[in-house]
Amino acid sequence: MAAAAKEALYSFVRPLEKRDGTVLRLQQYGLGGVGCVVWDAAIVLAKYLETQHFSGAIAGTHALRQRSVLELGAGTGAVGLMAASLGADVTVTDLEELQDLLKLNIKMNEHLITGSVQAKVLKWGEERKDCFSPPDYILMADCIYYEESLEPLLKTLKDLSGPKTCIICCYEQRTMGKNPEIERKYFELLQLDFDLEKIPLEKHDEEYRSEDIHILYIRKKK
Repeated sequence: MAAAAKEALYSFVRPLEKRDGTVLRLQQYGLGGVGCVVWDAAIVLAKYLETQHFSGAIAGTHALRQRSVLELGAGTGAVGLMAASLGADVTVTDLEELQDLLKLNIKMNEHLITGSVQAKVLKWGEERKDCFSPPDYILMADCIYYEESLEPLLKTLKDLSGPKTCIICCYEQRTMGKNPEIERKYFELLQLDFDLEKIPLEKHDEEYRSEDIHILYIRKKK
């Protein structure tokens, strides 16, 4: 099979319609790591950012407007691109091998960006020479799945968040294999340094919600 035909076969665009009728277009790949597709938790979190509960939008001014946002484990960049389309200044981060996909999706959606968005390499747990300033928000969707990544992720959250940073974590609760144990360990470690607040299901987007997908606000303990 020719390379171009093979690439076309295993790549496809996921549309994500916004409340204003415009559509984010997200390139994803059928082959590759977990970061190459748009996961359900990313859609739930992206749509939550548009809700009245989160935005508190009055006269068209969204809560994210001119706010600094950092997305961890961005993958396709779905959540960060939604935030940037709502007026936030966003940095989407993931591993080196996902930078081309992130930059492609930024390019595909640049006409919808009302804030700003850039892609950067960030490997959890590593010291950063070009330290990020603590953002107003850190967004993360479905980042709890590898046991070996838990402590690096927690270190990154502690390093990059400030006293006023609101971390919004969306994850799908999974009951197979080691997933329950990984989730239990993650939240046990997280609560050593952070306070958690669960957002009730009725506050999620009316359509894009699921009983097994949870949204948490996470803040550093004072």
